[in-house]
Amino acid sequence: MSKEQQKSALSESGSKPASANVSPESAKKIRNFRKNKFSEKDLLKDLLEGNKTALGRGITLIESNQKTHQKQAEFLIEGALPHAHRSIRIGITGVPGVGKSTFIESLGSYLIDQGKKVAVLAVDPSSSVSHGSILGDKTRMEKLVTKSNAFIRPSPSGDSLGGVARKTRESILLCEAAGFDVILIETVGVGQSETTVHSMTDFFLLLKLAGAGDELQGIKRGIVEMADAIVINKADGENQKPAREAKLEFNRALQLYPAKESEWKPEVKLCSALYNEGVSDIWNMITEFKAKVDENGFFQHNRLEQNKFWLYQTINDYLKSRFYEDTKIKTALKEQLELIEKNQTTAFAAAKHLLSLA
Repeated sequence: MSKEQQKSALSESGSKPASANVSPESAKKIRNFRKNKFSEKDLLKDLLEGNKTALGRGITLIESNQKTHQKQAEFLIEGALPHAHRSIRIGITGVPGVGKSTFIESLGSYLIDQGKKVAVLAVDPSSSVSHGSILGDKTRMEKLVTKSNAFIRPSPSGDSLGGVARKTRESILLCEAAGFDVILIETVGVGQSETTVHSMTDFFLLLKLAGAGDELQGIKRGIVEMADAIVINKADGENQKPAREAKLEFNRALQLYPAKESEWKPEVKLCSALYNEGVSDIWNMITEFKAKVDENGFFQHNRLEQNKFWLYQTINDYLKSRFYEDTKIKTALKEQLELIEKNQTTAFAAAKHLLSLA
């Protein structure tokens, strides 16, 4: 049967095509939905209303390397900026196996019970061979992930210094705009450099284990010097005595460090995240810290310094990206690599030549 015969048959039977059963209002909504399915304006609106799906999609746009997604991400960040900066950002680090995920779940659950909205930006280590990540934090925080006032977003660390995902800073802004008032940022803790996470948080918390042979590391400058608090985790069972001894060691070590600009004296706490012991004490300490830095003006000063650091970091990322995407540089780079393989030039001379072309 031809199309004309079908139309005639429908007309004679009085039947209507399926689309004719849809009201004009519904048809308009469907057209608008299809048109604006990925509209950044609608996404921003949903984000500001606290929609976690919109927040997840927004962070996906931020992490994407596609240019169209990057433009959408810029729109979201600009729209979110006036609604951000209303949280406390807590960086949490420690060696693998120290219990970061368990601690974050315990602290996050406690804060939600206190009426807080908690966002967790967990950075998963990326393989240097396959460049893949497990992204298993949602499975490790199985209780926290079920709570309506919690948002957990694992991100691959990639080749970011200090194990912090490159776009974590922008993700923080979106979380704040979505109404989350406590942002927990978990780092890989591989010991490369924690400067990056320190530069984007208000409170820097270092998790340690007792009896792991690293108590005396506290007297060395570095990550301990940046910490606003040291928490000895897994202080339960037979590990309670070693934990108390480790606490004394770190307290002695902290006496050797000069006073912080924030005028805050770092504290050492004991905790058993598995049994939810000591978590409330840690939050009370963070609350005391916030009150102190609000009073002496350091909190706002630190946020301004963070923004300056972000500016330099963004410029560096942009220049690096533009340099390697330049077609002239790509050709010259290939030539210089061949010369290096033939021992006809040095890495320094090759680099100088390539930079002169930029």
